[in-house]
Amino acid sequence: MIIDVPEGVMLDLYEKMVATRLFDLKVKELIEKGHRILYHSGVGQEAIPAGVCAQLRREDYVVPYHRGWGYMIAKGMDMGRILAELLGKASGYCKGKAGTHMACLELGVLGKTGIVGAGLPVAVGAALSAKMRNSGQVVACFFGEGASNTGAFHEALNMAAVWRLPVIFVCENNLYDMYTPYLEVTSVANIADRASAYGMPGEVVDGQDVLAVYEAAKRAVSRARRGDGPSLLECKTYRWYGHFMADEHHYGGYRSIEEVEAWRARCPIRKLRDRAISKGIPAQELDRIEERVRAKVEEAERFALGSPEPDPRIAFEDVYA
Repeated sequence: MIIDVPEGVMLDLYEKMVATRLFDLKVKELIEKGHRILYHSGVGQEAIPAGVCAQLRREDYVVPYHRGWGYMIAKGMDMGRILAELLGKASGYCKGKAGTHMACLELGVLGKTGIVGAGLPVAVGAALSAKMRNSGQVVACFFGEGASNTGAFHEALNMAAVWRLPVIFVCENNLYDMYTPYLEVTSVANIADRASAYGMPGEVVDGQDVLAVYEAAKRAVSRARRGDGPSLLECKTYRWYGHFMADEHHYGGYRSIEEVEAWRARCPIRKLRDRAISKGIPAQELDRIEERVRAKVEEAERFALGSPEPDPRIAFEDVYA
């Protein structure tokens, strides 16, 4: 099925995906220069946060997981302050005290967690809060395929269905639970198949096609806003790099070179660029977007590296128990 969207939507999605890619590569570059940043690259998976977040409003919630920065960028967070937080600078979103686990409550970004599946109950709690307050907010919860084998996943989906909560569960299935092919440790071919056990819609989506993600998210968000309850989207995708920065065996080790290269050939950004040009959008306009984003990323780097370190006396501020 060929999905069509207005030109403005297509260009906005393209810009978000390019920003996510270039920002991710900038973080990788800084680490290679010796900066200490906890890093799980999302290169190759940019279509999912861009497509889903394009259906959300500013006041809606996002519960990210450990991989990538696209949820933050797509929700409107400033790249300079994101990078400053990753570098532990005072100008970061959490004053340099959270690092990759940062949050931005004014934009509804509830914060990353390094614990697999831990964001799922948080999303259910946020959705319950939205329903009790009748706020009209929707929650998008992102997680990897490995999280679907945790107890938190099943408890979260069950309660969200019982209470008909406005939450979209978005599984980014990049085919590997760290170093293990997910089908070796998962009882179903598709994570989305598990939705029927909880009485909610489940849909498998091509995670390399941002327009497919955009349309699937539109259906799920509309259902949530109507008060019809949660949905489960499974986006099939692939990470270009290792599970984390020090994973040196992702290319030709536990993943064959042929497999990695086949997925890199399905680059989601290239796919959208080709489609945009086929729809009559000049390549020069797409080039200008890339140059504009590249300049923003360079400015973000200057801002973050030039920001001061936090004052040690604030270490115990903003601490709750």
